[in-house]
Amino acid sequence: MVMRFKFTTTALAIIVLISCTEEKIPERFYPRNDHEAYWHSLKQANLLNTALGKDWLDAADKPFDQQIKVKLPYQESFVLSELQPDAIGYRFDVKRGQRILIDIDLISQDTTRVFVDLFRVENDSLKEFIQVASADSTLQLGFEPRRDADYLLRLQPELLRGGQFSITIEKVPTLAFPVAGKDKRAIHSVFGDPRDGGRREHHGVDIFARRHTPILAPTKAEVRFVGVRGLGGKVVWLYDRKRGTNLYFAHLQEQFVKRYQTVNPGDTIGTVGNTGNARYTPPHLHFGIYKNGPIDPYAFIVPDYDRPPPFIPDTLWVGKTLRLAQNTIRKTQMDKNAANLDTLRTGLLYTIQAVNHRYARISDEVGNFGFVEKNELANFE
Repeated sequence: MVMRFKFTTTALAIIVLISCTEEKIPERFYPRNDHEAYWHSLKQANLLNTALGKDWLDAADKPFDQQIKVKLPYQESFVLSELQPDAIGYRFDVKRGQRILIDIDLISQDTTRVFVDLFRVENDSLKEFIQVASADSTLQLGFEPRRDADYLLRLQPELLRGGQFSITIEKVPTLAFPVAGKDKRAIHSVFGDPRDGGRREHHGVDIFARRHTPILAPTKAEVRFVGVRGLGGKVVWLYDRKRGTNLYFAHLQEQFVKRYQTVNPGDTIGTVGNTGNARYTPPHLHFGIYKNGPIDPYAFIVPDYDRPPPFIPDTLWVGKTLRLAQNTIRKTQMDKNAANLDTLRTGLLYTIQAVNHRYARISDEVGNFGFVEKNELANFE
């Protein structure tokens, strides 16, 4: 009787142990962004295996294959269909020292949820894209690249949602111009120019101005050095903690800051002079940036273009499906790499997906898309 009890107890213990080892507790899912969290919610609801769920996954991949290459600044009004899963991808280049600014406005159907994700293009031939940022619920995004690269912006609404939108994509310098009242026209020597008969290179930009013109802190930073040093004469070194870079100001006439002081954008740190090896040249500021060696500061302080005006969405044409009445339309070469709509035929239906200041992006009934001049839309009926 006792032996039977011990055997039964042991058997029960083994059964309990086996059942415990076989039980698998699912790992907790931590989404990296809203798009991934939504994907997981569809998976939990067993929707990813449905035809609609698979179409949504396919739409998420479409922007990587059908990239719309644009030159910044870029603005357009566009439509994303609510009848079937859709997504759009814009590709553009950005230099180190610039900041990407993206602003999206919803024109219609204010309940639409849109996922906005930014990817760095790592390898075109292997289709390698690294996600670097996502927009929040405001549909605005700002990002500072750490190197020159191409980027892809993907926009995708949730299932059975869509609407009309407007978008502005631009790139701006990350630092303010460091000489008061001056701009790129005052730069007369750039990074890489030869020095000392070609024995060395210029590791900065020279900004010319009248003596005693204020030199301004281009960002919030900590003063690391103030004094006289070598070729630079009177110099100031700032440390930009946000970007991990050292900012170098040389040939100053006066210095108004002290070591370990924190300066804010626009604070006067000194004045323009010609001390050091600049004593035989007109007064100017030598401005340099260093991080593991010298960096060309030009893109950090000089905009590529004048900032665009507020965009007025075009709601007259966008989203409409029309029939081509005349075959006199000239196809533009705005993006000959992305456009695969080679011919336009009369009698066929085309959807006007987007309109910007000059061009319209249209697609045929099977999804091929291309660009035409905006004024050519009069040939549709």
